[in-house]
Amino acid sequence: MSYLPLILRCSTSKNKAISRQITKRPFRGRAEEPYKVNDKISAPMVRVVGENVKVDVYPLNVALNLAQEQSLDLVEISPKADPPVCKITDYSKFKYEQKKKQKEIKSRAQKTVIKEIRFGPNTDDHDFGFKLNHAKKFLHEGSKVKAYVHFVGRSIVFKERGEILLLKFAQSLEESAKVEQFPKLEGKRMFLMLSPKQK
Repeated sequence: MSYLPLILRCSTSKNKAISRQITKRPFRGRAEEPYKVNDKISAPMVRVVGENVKVDVYPLNVALNLAQEQSLDLVEISPKADPPVCKITDYSKFKYEQKKKQKEIKSRAQKTVIKEIRFGPNTDDHDFGFKLNHAKKFLHEGSKVKAYVHFVGRSIVFKERGEILLLKFAQSLEESAKVEQFPKLEGKRMFLMLSPKQK
């Protein structure tokens, strides 16, 4: 009995599996440059800006020569302008400055922090005042406040009491907060969302 057809069948199915694995892997080439530089610029006429250059519209070959004379690059910074705007600059330095600007913008964008304050339906005045002071501090720091009343067991029958408590809480903070979401019951919790007032 010849085992050759069986061996061939096994090897071909193995090859198919290997080729399937190879085709599944996407090709990861180099990251595409965010700007067109030098010979990658295709517009026939460009507006040139930069140091030691007269701001004007030039044919592309003239603009490239101007950059070359200064041992710098011609970088297309506004491709949608008519004609596109190109800057004569050191491209690596230009890219570094752009990345730095992006980081600064991201760090300035304030991340929203939500602080939670929990009440029971029978919260007394002392506890209420204590939690109110915490909320004022959180709002002053720029955080949002999510206040909620947690109903345990049969205390759900006092949901009106919980709503009154949250509305009183919102009213006490009206100078420093605005209501984003009025009291809303979700399961065993009633929520109120407050955000700091813009100064």
